[in-house]
Amino acid sequence: MKNLILAIAATCLALPALAEDKAIELTGSDQMQFGTKAIEVTAGDKVVLTFKHIGKLPKAAMGHNFVLLKADTKVQEFALKAMQAVATEYIPADEESKKLVLTHTKLLGGGESEVLTFTAPAEPGAYPYVCTFPGHFALMQGVLTVKAK
Repeated sequence: MKNLILAIAATCLALPALAEDKAIELTGSDQMQFGTKAIEVTAGDKVVLTFKHIGKLPKAAMGHNFVLLKADTKVQEFALKAMQAVATEYIPADEESKKLVLTHTKLLGGGESEVLTFTAPAEPGAYPYVCTFPGHFALMQGVLTVKAK
């Protein structure tokens, strides 16, 4: 009986580890729009985000990326710095900006996609995401809402 109780307890403890990844598909278009402006996850979730550029224009003309920022980031200030970061595909390389970026994709052209795997922040809150290609942030913004466990 003791072994049965221990086996049941061990199974219950292992169940969270067997939980599936949080799969999310996000698109970016030639009309400078994300397919969704709101994503919801639970703190600590393993997130598998597939980002697809569903347009036809090349990266040089209409590149898109997904950049997840810390909560309370001043998006406009960050985006203005990003516009100047041509050498790093519009991801600012200065130390202050690096601290604001939680994760990001590479810059994609029409028809391209990338799968990004990351752990959702542990702290519940609203985390902005943007496309940092010059001028896109005004239309291509969203919020990743992290709920408490």
